[in-house]
Amino acid sequence: VQLQASGGGLVQAGDSLRLSCAASGRSFGLYSVGWFRQAPGKEREFVAAITRSGGSRDYADSVKGRFTISRYNAKNTVYLQMNSLKPADTANYYCAATWDGSSSYIRKNADEYNYWGQGTQVTVSS
Repeated sequence: VQLQASGGGLVQAGDSLRLSCAASGRSFGLYSVGWFRQAPGKEREFVAAITRSGGSRDYADSVKGRFTISRYNAKNTVYLQMNSLKPADTANYYCAATWDGSSSYIRKNADEYNYWGQGTQVTVSS
């Protein structure tokens, strides 16, 4: 599967953005998907993840209550709605996917994902 992330941009603190992760290939509904981000000089960190059916999802503590991950398998797309953005959210955001035999296990570790998109830059000014 190939992933294409989009939707990043330059916004002000408090604004919203919606990132999209479009996947090519068949059977996208059998893949768990996660969003990760990496700021300059920092390690890549987990942001959010969703199971293959969308029935379970989880978030990093730093984004809980502000970000929402969702998916529309008929369109092979996963979304990350980001509200109340802060300068600390500035980073390059990557989506990742892996074929998943589990319908309920949330994958938060980047090493658990086999496929990665190219990243989309989010910059939040104060």
